Amino acid sequence: MPKAPEDEPTAQLQAIRIDGLGWNLPEPSGVLKGRRRPLRSLLWLVAVMAVLAVILSLQSIVRGFTSNTTVILTMAFVTVILAYGAYGLLIRWGERRTVSELALGALPQELVLGIAIGVAVMSTVIGILWLIGVYEISVGTWTDWPHDIRETLGTGLLEELLARLVIFRLLVSAFRVKPALILSAALFGAAHFFNPAASVFSTISIAVEAGLTFAGFYLLTGRIWVSVGAHAGWNFAQGAIFGARVSGMPSDGSLLVTAPQAGAPLWLSGGSFGPEASLVAVAIGLAVFLFTMRRTRANASVETGLHRTG
Repeated sequence: MPKAPEDEPTAQLQAIRIDGLGWNLPEPSGVLKGRRRPLRSLLWLVAVMAVLAVILSLQSIVRGFTSNTTVILTMAFVTVILAYGAYGLLIRWGERRTVSELALGALPQELVLGIAIGVAVMSTVIGILWLIGVYEISVGTWTDWPHDIRETLGTGLLEELLARLVIFRLLVSAFRVKPALILSAALFGAAHFFNPAASVFSTISIAVEAGLTFAGFYLLTGRIWVSVGAHAGWNFAQGAIFGARVSGMPSDGSLLVTAPQAGAPLWLSGGSFGPEASLVAVAIGLAVFLFTMRRTRANASVETGLHRTG
């Protein structure tokens, strides 16, 4: 008898799992099931982003009424919490599944691990740039470390929710893992194109070293917490500890002060954009991403083998 054809959702899910990268992602369900999956996924992406954009606009409204930095920062965390809550409700209602990517039991350990990774990677980047004579480092005055902690953690939570859980995950549903990695990384890099001192090279650099790497952590764990921690640790080390520019933004009141040596080539130092636009950062970020993908494939192979022999 001829083999019955697989339905479209099952076929795509198997393709995602077979490529050894997306096996940890939630199975398509709810609004993502059925024919025309790419269109369904993209429309759902737009809908979720629209709801989150409305919530996050509350911070801008508050800025219109006060310039108090404490109030503004507090409102930033309130809007992030509301955004995560709204995301969870939307997934339960629209995709009809448990929101495994926000599993709270894994939060403490994976967040700390991610922060350690982010700090280690950025410290390695700046350490290499200093050792080869591209950067100079001097002692600073760390006057606002509590603010630095809150700001970097808030940025990590917000940007990873939007870039990884909404854009990347739903692009995977639409186009599978590898195209989604490329598209989401390109969008993440493009989002930093209008930052101070940005260039085409800095945009590509951010796309590779952060867009790919942070998505890789999500693929490896199936949860967002390592990505959030790595993002926060990356920014915290770069700005609060080393006092370097973060995506073109100056860092004030840092533990150290780090700046390129006069005459250092832009492609190596990152120039006024900061070390993220350095070829060293691109190389190290790409190496971390490739290592993460190797671990993801290995874990998928073990899991597949267990199911086959179980």
